[in-house]
Amino acid sequence: MDYGDVVMGGVLIRTHFDNNGRDLAVEHVQDVEPILEWNRQSRRDEQHGDWGRHVARIPNVIYVRWLNEEHARGNVALRMFTPEFDLIVQKKLGDPEWAYLRTDRPKLRAGWSAEVS
Repeated sequence: MDYGDVVMGGVLIRTHFDNNGRDLAVEHVQDVEPILEWNRQSRRDEQHGDWGRHVARIPNVIYVRWLNEEHARGNVALRMFTPEFDLIVQKKLGDPEWAYLRTDRPKLRAGWSAEVS
């Protein structure tokens, strides 16, 4: 049974009972392709200064995923957009697994390539 859909900030938030019929599930759905394409285009532009540098554009569903992962690890006091969460985001953006979220061209090092898909 669905309780209705709400759209906030381009994210569809859908609440429904989980498959077991007892637990309420909250699902976040977002079309991230326009954001990822914007990131690909931005990586082509050279950013010369260090101040005010645009580093990444992160879809809202990725923020929710990272928060949920931290909560699953037991860090249930963590809240989005706090200094503690910002450190987690910074660490994620330094990981080659999440390089497609970056809009800058980090200095080449092991695990990075000049063109990130």
